[in-house]
Amino acid sequence: MMESGAHFCNSCGEQVGHDANGEVFVACHECYFPICKACFEYEVSEGRKICLRCATPYADRAKDDDQTTMAAQINVSQDVGLHARHVSTVSTVDSELNDESGNPIWKNRVESWKEKDKKNKKKKSAPKAENEAQIPQEQQMEEIQSSEAAAAEPLSAIIPIPKSRITPYRIVIVVRLIILGLFFHYRVTNPVDSAFGLWLTSIICEIWFAFSWVLDQFPKWYPINRDTFIDRLSARYERPGEPCQLSAVDFFVSTVDPLKEPPLITANTVLSILAVDYPVDKVSCYVSDDGAAMLTFESLVETADFARKWIPFCKKFSIEPRAPEFYFSQKIDYLKDKVQPSFVKERRAMKRDYEEFKVRINALVAKAQKTPDEGWTMQDGTSWPGNNSRDHPGMIQVFLGHSGAHDIEGNELPRLVYVSREKRPGYQHHKKAGAENALVRVSAVLTNAPFILNLDCDHYVNNSKAVREAMCFLMDPVIGRDLCYVQFPQRFDGIDRSDRYANRNTVFFDVNMKGLDGIQGPVYVGTGCVFNRQALYGYSPPSMPKLPKSSSCCCCPSKKQTKDVSELYRDAKREELDAAIFNLREMDNYDEYERSMLISQTSFEKTFGLSTVFIESTLMESGGLPESSDPSMLIKEAIHVISCGYEEKTAWGKEIGWIYGSVTEDILTGFKMQCRGWRSVYCMPLRPAFKGSAPINLSDRLHQVLRWALGSVEIFFSRHCPLWYGFAGGRLKWLQRLAYINTIVYPFTSLPLIAYCTLPAICLLTGKFIIPTLSNLASALFLGLFLSIIITSVLELRWSGVTIEALWRNEQFWVIGGVSAHLFAVFQGFLKMLAGVDTNFTVTAKAAEDSEFGELYIIKWTTLLIPPTTLIVINIVGVVAGFSDALNGGYESWGPLFGKVFFAFWVIFHLYPFLKGLMGRQNRTPTIVILWSVLLASVFSLVWVKINPFISRADSSSLSQTCISIDC
Repeated sequence: MMESGAHFCNSCGEQVGHDANGEVFVACHECYFPICKACFEYEVSEGRKICLRCATPYADRAKDDDQTTMAAQINVSQDVGLHARHVSTVSTVDSELNDESGNPIWKNRVESWKEKDKKNKKKKSAPKAENEAQIPQEQQMEEIQSSEAAAAEPLSAIIPIPKSRITPYRIVIVVRLIILGLFFHYRVTNPVDSAFGLWLTSIICEIWFAFSWVLDQFPKWYPINRDTFIDRLSARYERPGEPCQLSAVDFFVSTVDPLKEPPLITANTVLSILAVDYPVDKVSCYVSDDGAAMLTFESLVETADFARKWIPFCKKFSIEPRAPEFYFSQKIDYLKDKVQPSFVKERRAMKRDYEEFKVRINALVAKAQKTPDEGWTMQDGTSWPGNNSRDHPGMIQVFLGHSGAHDIEGNELPRLVYVSREKRPGYQHHKKAGAENALVRVSAVLTNAPFILNLDCDHYVNNSKAVREAMCFLMDPVIGRDLCYVQFPQRFDGIDRSDRYANRNTVFFDVNMKGLDGIQGPVYVGTGCVFNRQALYGYSPPSMPKLPKSSSCCCCPSKKQTKDVSELYRDAKREELDAAIFNLREMDNYDEYERSMLISQTSFEKTFGLSTVFIESTLMESGGLPESSDPSMLIKEAIHVISCGYEEKTAWGKEIGWIYGSVTEDILTGFKMQCRGWRSVYCMPLRPAFKGSAPINLSDRLHQVLRWALGSVEIFFSRHCPLWYGFAGGRLKWLQRLAYINTIVYPFTSLPLIAYCTLPAICLLTGKFIIPTLSNLASALFLGLFLSIIITSVLELRWSGVTIEALWRNEQFWVIGGVSAHLFAVFQGFLKMLAGVDTNFTVTAKAAEDSEFGELYIIKWTTLLIPPTTLIVINIVGVVAGFSDALNGGYESWGPLFGKVFFAFWVIFHLYPFLKGLMGRQNRTPTIVILWSVLLASVFSLVWVKINPFISRADSSSLSQTCISIDC
């Protein structure tokens, strides 16, 4: 491995090396863009004489390479600007740069690369000569320079939040922190002796809320926006007359139960993927059927057949979105605008074809409702291998592909592959994470694209250029090398305008994720994410320096060395694997036997498993299949890598691929990558990249939140807890760590939240309060705290663009989910840790009823509904009792009542969407509920005034004696 001070070429990935004077080679003295001498000479010979980063023309150089060194340039020129901050001298040992015979290693490797490149240049030389003969030389040079200048521009740009918006926001955060300190000082030093238990409970809850606010707020300290330039991407990698150089992408679609995840929805997702605006030979779609359902297989057969008509129609007329169900459901009058008559005619014909396609899919679904006693049978008379979903062999079927069927116009189609991994009793299959890892291996054997885009079966491609948006980051030579993934926000269809249960998660996707993008990158949210395959393999970023030999430093005492030994050992093993891969890159001169021997000797099998074909694919950073691979044997090898015992005694799910150990494998997988030093990027195109179907009724929404919260609790009790994992090397930034800590501790807020929501009712029923009589200073502190909360929210809305309604819905469902799903997740997490009791979750439904928003108002009773219902009832009872007591107590009792009722109404207002969901109607409360509520409230008030059970016996006896004396 190279020393930490070495620089690597951004073109070929090798070390930059030295010039004839023994100094570090520098091509551009303006920005010091790292490029080796071989790549520089190649760029110049091709006519590209400008820097790839800053577009500055290269200075004239003699063949003897008489140029100044980097260190000398810094000493001579003092006005090099900000670039000088990033320049460091290189100190390496000669023996590390030379082989045994004394020849430079990097030069030998570059020579092999140049030999391959010469073959490509010979193929292109003939057509180039013809074009140059037709175009005048001066005009040709001008066109080359202009195109090169456009291609050399950055593919994306960071747009920071204006200072006029972000600076006041930061100031208010600091001021609010100071007010919180003064507030807690007052609360702790002024106990309420008459209600000490209630006061102590409230103090503990308020301290936890403040801690939770810090975890949530400070990662938003530096939010940013990003912009992409797709035209520059095309100018750089899709030049006319040259082969397309865009990287290939493998799409992953995962599904389990076709009866809960309708095949029609999955088919629309697949069709939108196959029709993306991207080179056909660069797209492959892998559908994982983890339920081994014949219904899913047959629906894909129909989908592949319909794709032959749908794909050319989309690309001919630039259709958006390219999922037919959602395209045809758009309420657009195409006859109103002046459009081509041919388009209207073809659109009508395509809609008829799609309706027939829907009829065939629905017929398959109707047939699959009742499974035959003998199981399903295929057309050739043999039984379906997946009749037993828990005990079946691995299945792979390639429907479309480069050598398969063409569309109706005779054009090539993207590859579509059906995958169902092997399942046997006695093996742990790890649910969705295991299915995704199986797709990683299958795709590596069959296509091996350098990038992977995973989608849920209900998330279709809404923006056909979404892949190009991601490539603007991943293929950027400056920032792309250290990117592990590009995350897109989730957007949803089928939600009513009021978004009663905060299904859109607008605050999280438009506020929190923007803040994380300014630190080390957004967290992985499970879908709509484009991965760098090398990052999934567990490697460190190419530019990440080696860890120091000693884990202690000037700011960390040596006592911590023993604590981080295991983490340092894992990093050392990872660097050993990186070194092995680096040394095995040039294996073209070995035959198949020598190659397999070299691979087995480097203990790759202990990491990746017993598959030579797959291990060879991991060595190809740019993707593609190895030249030594036998196409006839690839399917057999793909079946082998999805066998249920393949991952045993390997690093799958531990260090590479999707990480096991939590039902929220997405958070864990992204966390492990960023602990290795990778960063991620948040991409928010104007047209949403992907859209999905959210579980919109109350019960399904609470079960979804329960699953997320339980996954966070599992991570909290695992070895991957961000509180202690990944400190060795310091590769995870502190604000990023705070964000990950927040993602695992937020379910525990349910305990203080449910206690705090109960306090107002108890105070109203007992006549006691958690706050003593307020002084002027205390009143100012309370007023300042409420004002700071309001101003923080307003300024956050200002820089994020989120609406007030979305913020209020998020706040409401934070309380609803906190007192129900989060509470159950905490207890289930404790049960799993202490007693080993595991919880199985049903997949949330992905489709609504026929009527619009019909499923929103269906009540599916579940135990999750009990805590919020109880809180609503006791707070309403408390309010009624408080007013009844005030009427009975006279004028002086109305003052203390105001504070108690304010907190009770705070709880009721936050639980109001839950109350509406419980009613089961939209804008219509059943009359019987109103009548019974008024009747019970009236009866309870009269009984309360008459009995008043909270008066002590001494008070009642003294009261009777007073009455007697008055009568006398």
